[in-house]
Amino acid sequence: MKKWVIPDIHGCVKTLKGIIENHIKPDKSDLIYFLGDYIDRGPDSKGVLDYIMKLEENGYNIKPLRGNHEEYLIVAHKSIKKQKRGFLFWKENNKLSDEWIRHGGNLTLKSFGVKKVTDIPQKYIAWINNLKHYYVEEKYIIVHAGLNFDRRDPFEDKHAMLWTKAFTPKPEKIKNKIIVHGHVPVSYRFLLSTLKNPNSKYIALDNGCFLPHKEGMGHLVALELNSKDFVLQKSLD
Repeated sequence: MKKWVIPDIHGCVKTLKGIIENHIKPDKSDLIYFLGDYIDRGPDSKGVLDYIMKLEENGYNIKPLRGNHEEYLIVAHKSIKKQKRGFLFWKENNKLSDEWIRHGGNLTLKSFGVKKVTDIPQKYIAWINNLKHYYVEEKYIIVHAGLNFDRRDPFEDKHAMLWTKAFTPKPEKIKNKIIVHGHVPVSYRFLLSTLKNPNSKYIALDNGCFLPHKEGMGHLVALELNSKDFVLQKSLD
């Protein structure tokens, strides 16, 4: 059984299809971890969610995580719902929703053909709400952003799992496992350095597939955990 990890997709559904159908070509016995950030920034967030949900419905063994952009959407959705409670909530709730819009939520709404986050069909909201924050493998911790090693138990801080941009691993707190994460786009050179360095305690996989015009970026990556082989799909979106 192969175990693949795919990082941030950000609405790039053509690129996602390319890496799965032309490179990975998974069997239903294979396992695919998705590191979150399926939505925002790219052209077709709905298409990405539909594609992953279809894999799930068709019996593929997938383990999708929540990213900070899914968290943005959920917070925005909850904040708009609260507006119905009265005028006093209006200013704060719109601030939360507007923040998501500024970080790519406008493109997500466009992909759904709606004007408000509360118009997104409930099945997508429910699916996102059920996403886990991390998975544990024999040798790896699979997480969107990272862990807070300042805490006695790094697994208690779910906010850090979604949002942290820098962390210093303390392997003794996680049974000497290696952290596999996305969240912050890194150059191909940096990605390769974390992957090939036998002493590295983390592997950074996000190569910014929505940034095809930025030097050293613009690919979606898939890492196979057993062999540490990986494939790249140049942005098709």
